[in-house]
This record gives sequence, C-alpha cells and structure tokens, in this order.
Amino acid sequence: MEQVKLIFANIGINSIVDIGIVYYVLYHGYLLIRDMRAKQLVKGIVLLIALIPISDLFELHMVKYILNHTFQVGVIALVVVFQPEIRRALEYIGRTSFSLSNLEKNAQTSAQVIKEIVSATSSLARQKIGALIIFEQKIGLTDISESGTKLNANISSGLLINIFIPNTPLHDGAVIIKDYTIMAAGCFLPLTENNLLSKDIGTRHRAAIGMTEKSDAVALIVSEETGYISYAVEGRLYRNVQIEELEYLLSGIYMDNDKVNLFDKWRSRNEDKKR
Repeated sequence: MEQVKLIFANIGINSIVDIGIVYYVLYHGYLLIRDMRAKQLVKGIVLLIALIPISDLFELHMVKYILNHTFQVGVIALVVVFQPEIRRALEYIGRTSFSLSNLEKNAQTSAQVIKEIVSATSSLARQKIGALIIFEQKIGLTDISESGTKLNANISSGLLINIFIPNTPLHDGAVIIKDYTIMAAGCFLPLTENNLLSKDIGTRHRAAIGMTEKSDAVALIVSEETGYISYAVEGRLYRNVQIEELEYLLSGIYMDNDKVNLFDKWRSRNEDKKR
C-alpha cells in the first residue's frame, strides 16, 4: 500500500501529459491501420520482433543473423511499404480541432441542401442509375476536382440527377461536393488496395472506399445493379442503407458543429435505440 502511495505521490503534471501523449499516439495509430492492409504488415513485423529473443534462447544463430540484417534496412523498407498509411497519418495529424471550416452553417440552407441530395439519391436509386458523390471534409480534394470538369454550381436535385444520367459526358465519374457547392463532376478516384473486400463489390464502391482511405471525405454511392444506397467512411463501406440513415449521415455533415466520425455517431444512435 505504501508503494502504491509513493507511486502516485511521484506522478506529476509532466507524467500525466507524457502518458496522455503516448496513449493518444498509440490509440490513433491503431485506428489508422485498422481494417487496412497495414494491419497485416504490422502483425508480420511483430512476429519478426518476437523471433529475436527466441533465436537467442535456442541459439539459432542463422535466424538471428538474418533478423539483425533485416532490421538494419527495415526503416527504409517500412517507408516504402507503408507510404499510403504514412501519408494518411500525416494528413490526420494536420486535421486540428481548431481548424476553421469554410462553411458558415445555416440551419435553413443546410436543411434544403439535405433535402435536395436525399431527393436526388432516392430518384437515382429507384431508377437504378449508378452514382458516386464525395463530400469534402477537412482535407482538401483540389487534386481530385481537377481530374474532372469544374462546375462550381449550387446543389440541386435536378442537377445531380442529370449528371449521372447514363451516356451523358459526366455520368461515369464522381461528383465532388464542398460545403454547399458542387465543385466538379466526372472526377477520377483512387481505387482501394484492400484485397479482403468481397468480390461482388464493384469499381464504383471500390473507388469510394479508396477515396475515404486516403482522406477524411465521406462517399455516397448508388448501385446501378441493385439500386441500393451505400456510403463509405474511413475506408469502411456500409451497404443498403435506408433513407433515414442517409438523412442522418447528411445531418452529420451539414448540421453538426464538428465533422466527426460519422460511423461512431450512427453506431451510438443505433445502440441507444436498442436499449
């Protein structure tokens, strides 16, 4: 008991801050690699590290020699292998809670924009017209917008529907929305590198996942095969959502003061409804 008191007596502000920083880095590092190919690579690295004391214990000299020389060039190899994840981590660090949004939120305008997007998405789903809409968040998507045709147009149901009508010039690409503006259409997106996805997930959905892996954007998808509405957040795909879920998703973008993890908000909401 005295030892416990002594430990707590020696804990100061610096120690608390130190522990907090380490916890923050480890926790958010885990969130970054969760459900991505980096997770499998981390498991492999942990296994190699575990083999070092084992090779010492059983005097496996050849294994120890190989491991020692492997880790000498390991840092360079990690930079090459984890390049997408390192980029995402740096972008994540750059997202500060005090960064200012260009969107001056107005409840009436936001409600109208949500209504227009829901109306367009519902119409496209009924007609089984494929669509892919990307909502820019804190990480800018200028490079993606420049791959398509710039519009800088107000959001309207009619315009969104017309963009995705088959055989029109802009239908075979993504629409980029920033705040209350359709920035561009017909944009090209990076495909996900996640090899664990189901084979029935098509190119449009893979592009949505890839976009949300490399940024904090939110992707809204309509399947042309089934008419199902889906969305992707942080590299995860949520398929066949209902209109109520879509409205809640859009409310998280346009109504909330902080553009936070929409998946966690939806999960918490569903858990509350089950109680």
